[in-house]
Amino acid sequence: MMGYSRARMTSFINDLIEADILREVGEGASQGGRRPLILEINGDYGYIAGYDIGATSIDLALANFRGDILEHCAEPADVRNDADIVLGRCAEIVQEMLERQGGTAEKVVAVGVGVPGPVEFAKGLLIAPPLMPAWENFPIKKFVAQSFPNATVVVDNDVNIMAIGEAYAGKRNGLKNFIWVKIGTGIGSGIIANGEIYRGANGVAGNIGHVEADHKGPICRCGNRGCLEAMAAGPPIAKRGKEGAEAGRSQFLAKRLEENNGKLTSTDVGDAAASGDITAIEIIRDSGWLIGSVLAGLVEFFNPEVIYIGGGVSKIGFTFLSSIRQAILQRANPLSTRNLHVEYSELGDMAGVVGAISLTFPHIFTPDGLNNRR
Repeated sequence: MMGYSRARMTSFINDLIEADILREVGEGASQGGRRPLILEINGDYGYIAGYDIGATSIDLALANFRGDILEHCAEPADVRNDADIVLGRCAEIVQEMLERQGGTAEKVVAVGVGVPGPVEFAKGLLIAPPLMPAWENFPIKKFVAQSFPNATVVVDNDVNIMAIGEAYAGKRNGLKNFIWVKIGTGIGSGIIANGEIYRGANGVAGNIGHVEADHKGPICRCGNRGCLEAMAAGPPIAKRGKEGAEAGRSQFLAKRLEENNGKLTSTDVGDAAASGDITAIEIIRDSGWLIGSVLAGLVEFFNPEVIYIGGGVSKIGFTFLSSIRQAILQRANPLSTRNLHVEYSELGDMAGVVGAISLTFPHIFTPDGLNNRR
């Protein structure tokens, strides 16, 4: 698989054993000659950290060298703050995890970072990120490496790492073609094609939040009109809920608006829908239908096996998922939807950190990765 000769592979494995990255755990059954050695990755060799940075929260995890998660922590955050503030807090939390595990920053061999914006993957830089303009061209890799000097740092879009997490650890792992859709403050998707994450020519494949959903729609934060996330993500759902409350169309939302000092979230709209509030149900159906209509185009183009739905807004009720599914089934070709599953992510909120950790695996043993630990 690596294209190595038997002699070179033996030498490579011996080097890994000498470095304590691989260790012998026994012998296998004889096939007529010497018994083969059974080797496993030494989970105690070092640590891998995963950062899942969202628009309003950060999720961090610390794993051993096999990728088994040892600790997980999440807390609110505002990605509009400067990058050094958010990333600095991430480093602090990982340091606290390391102390509880008896480890040090020098033992961290890799850090995977997911951020909510367009990433030039080769450089690990955010380019024109609508949610976090202060982060543009910020040297994320270099900054993270200041806290973890021996670590290989890999940066990708947040929804890409969620798709990677689902591919590695979801119950349906082994799927070759699927789309992972995150619906929160923004909307984005990660694409697994032929078993690999697909980033496109410059790393921005799957940026569906800025696909036009209505050419007469509102101005998006990116400057264009009628973008999907400007019409169907968390903020526009909350905005329509507030308008309904103020217009007297929803007693439930009017009461919640008063209780929350004039503020509503998409969660409030979901709660109202769960209580049977007609206005809230209509808002959720409209948003789900818009998202499903855009996804129908992806289904026609890509023909995935599964579309996973995740992110904070996905939790506002089954009506939302049902509306997405109905729009896809109505607008896409029957052949492309014959075996299509549209469902919630199996990993849920853990998809990001699992994916951030998994993201680092192919990069740890590259020349650059190995040089970090010499």
